[in-house]
Amino acid sequence: MTLTAIDMKKVLSISAAITLPFLASAQSDYDYRAMEIFRICAMIFIVGLFMVFIIAIMKRIMDHRIRNKIVDKGIPENIASSILQSSPKEDGNVNIKWFSILAGIGAALTIIYYTQPLGIHSLAIMAFCLSASFLGYYFFTRSTEK
Repeated sequence: MTLTAIDMKKVLSISAAITLPFLASAQSDYDYRAMEIFRICAMIFIVGLFMVFIIAIMKRIMDHRIRNKIVDKGIPENIASSILQSSPKEDGNVNIKWFSILAGIGAALTIIYYTQPLGIHSLAIMAFCLSASFLGYYFFTRSTEK
């Protein structure tokens, strides 16, 4: 299967027709594509945060149901206490984790506000601030385990 000259011209013209619109730019200083990309990524982030919140609520509801069923079934006390016990240290770490996430988002939004206009660099700022907050949380949990 060799390509003839006519087939090569078709391939080149189709690839040029596909790539040239991406290379062309209008005479406006405002980049609408970057703004749309930012909006899409922001909506994905918000939906993800909302889903994590819903999952956390569902987990607490299911834990409550399990505790009620264990008490209703009359399981021996030593087994029930080992299943039902919750560590207050873990609950405190969850609060610190959410604090670090929200602090990272707040820092990112503050930096983004002072580096207008919005663009792809805004997403990079958000990613770096969130990763820094998770790194801080990791170091916090590592230091409290010792």
